[in-house]
Amino acid sequence: MSSPRRSAGTPLPNTPVPMHHWDGVGGVRIVGDSWGPEDGPLVVLLHGGGQTRHAWKGTGERLAERGYYTVALDARGHGDSDWAADGDYLQSTMVSDLVAVLDQIRPHARPVLVGASMGGGVALKAIGEDQVDATALVLVDIAPRIEPEGVEKIRSFMFAKPEGFANLDEVADAIASYQPHRERPTNLAGLAKNLRLGDDNKFHWHWDPVFMQGPRDLGARQAQQEQSARNLSVPALLVRGGLSDIVSEEGAREFLALCPHAEYIDVVGASHMVAGDRNDVFADSVIEFLSRTVPVDGDPVVPPHDLHPHLDSTQILDVP
Repeated sequence: MSSPRRSAGTPLPNTPVPMHHWDGVGGVRIVGDSWGPEDGPLVVLLHGGGQTRHAWKGTGERLAERGYYTVALDARGHGDSDWAADGDYLQSTMVSDLVAVLDQIRPHARPVLVGASMGGGVALKAIGEDQVDATALVLVDIAPRIEPEGVEKIRSFMFAKPEGFANLDEVADAIASYQPHRERPTNLAGLAKNLRLGDDNKFHWHWDPVFMQGPRDLGARQAQQEQSARNLSVPALLVRGGLSDIVSEEGAREFLALCPHAEYIDVVGASHMVAGDRNDVFADSVIEFLSRTVPVDGDPVVPPHDLHPHLDSTQILDVP
């Protein structure tokens, strides 16, 4: 007899219904949305810890306009995907989910993987360990070396208010405190997709609290991710938020040393949530990269600059 499905509660009214459902590993259902022509080059968007597929909506629509078939997933324990009954949120298990879902979306396809934070780590491991035969990789504010202080800040936010929120104003206050560089959200209805209404009649975050429990061996993680970076042979792009407290400038440059052919963009004025802070700049950067490396029509085009950038050829995007 299977264990009852755990969840944060009931989705709020007007929460978008997932377009797709797939079977992950261990009986976990994975959901997602898609945009664009199904016969276009496949781009899979993997969100960060505590986020959902909705973080990619603007990027997905922009890529679809250019002819890419773009799919955004909710990771296990996040959004509308199932919570793991056994509490298995290992990175290796998320890679296995990805492999299973890719086989259901388009068997034998060679996707582009775009991953933010947690999703970027999954993507790097999947490609670097030859579990996914990809055409390109985009890492969004994640690298083998991450800063413990930034990780702790995220953990503190995600662990806060386990008892839930009495109203949406409390939720907006919590987000504003965590992201002081952004204006406090005024349309509180837009928060609905990130919350669930519990049996206690309080609002709870969509993610499984078990996801953040247990020790984090950042040293072991870094060693594994460094090896994956060394193994990369596909075109790669690292997009860092200039205000990031997760990926330092030193961490970004260490990644470039591990993967010398990678390209690097530093979005000045954006935080760890690069795509959310400046979706227009982020989407333009990804589209420009993919138009050269995985074009919708024709063979990849070598860019006019060296694909093995030295530190003085890093692209800096100054966001006012």
